[in-house]
Amino acid sequence: MSKRFEVVDWVETPIGVFDLRRRMVPTATGEEQVTEVLVNGELLMSSRNFVSERALATSALAMHEGEGDLAVLVGGLGLGCTAHAALADRRVTHVRVVDRIPVLFDWLRAGHLPLSADLMGDARFATVKSDVYADLLGEPDERFDAILIDVDHAPRERLDEASAPFYTVEGQRCVRRHLNPGGVLAVWSAMDDDAFAAVLADVYAQATRERVSWSDDYLGDVTDVLFLARA
Repeated sequence: MSKRFEVVDWVETPIGVFDLRRRMVPTATGEEQVTEVLVNGELLMSSRNFVSERALATSALAMHEGEGDLAVLVGGLGLGCTAHAALADRRVTHVRVVDRIPVLFDWLRAGHLPLSADLMGDARFATVKSDVYADLLGEPDERFDAILIDVDHAPRERLDEASAPFYTVEGQRCVRRHLNPGGVLAVWSAMDDDAFAAVLADVYAQATRERVSWSDDYLGDVTDVLFLARA
C-alpha cells in the first residue's frame, strides 16, 4: 500500500478537523488515485470502494413502487456517490443533499471530489447546508419519496450525540412524517444494530436489513449494513 498522499485542503468544523487528501494506491495494472476524507485523523470516506454507498440509493429506490417523479433527500454528501446513484434512477426528478459541513460543498464545487462534474452538471441536483437530523426531527415543510442517511458511523457510533434521538421510536415517528405514502427510509451503518432494527419495525409498515460485503486490500473484508423501511 502506498503511503504517499497529498493534502488538498483541511478545515476545522464543529465536529473536528476535516482533511481532504489524495493518494496513489497500487492496482493490477499500476496505480490509481484515491480521494479520502478524514475527520480528526480517522478515515471517514474513501473513493476506494463505493459499493455500500451506492447500494444505499439503489436498494432504497428498488423498494419504492412508484413509477416516476420521485424526490430524494440525501443526508450527508460524502464523496457524492449516494446522490450520484440516486440520479441514475430514471424515475428520480430531484435529489437534495443536506450536509452541515459547508466545506464539503466547497470541495464539490471546486471539482475536488471524484463525481463533482457529474453532480454539478445535473439540473436535478441541489445542495442545502443544514443538519439533516435536526431537520427530520422537526415538522416537515415538504415530503420525499426516499430519504437516504449516511452521516454517523453507526446508530451507536455517532459523530455527534445530537443525532441520538433519530434512532428512537419517537424520533422515527417524526422522520416518517417527512415521507410520502410508500416512501422509503434507508440508513447506512458500518455495523449491525438489533435495537435500531426493532425501532424501524415498530414505526414503519415494512422494515428490513441488507448486508453489503466487499473486500479491499487496505481494509480487508468489510460488511456494511443498510437499514431499510417503507412507510
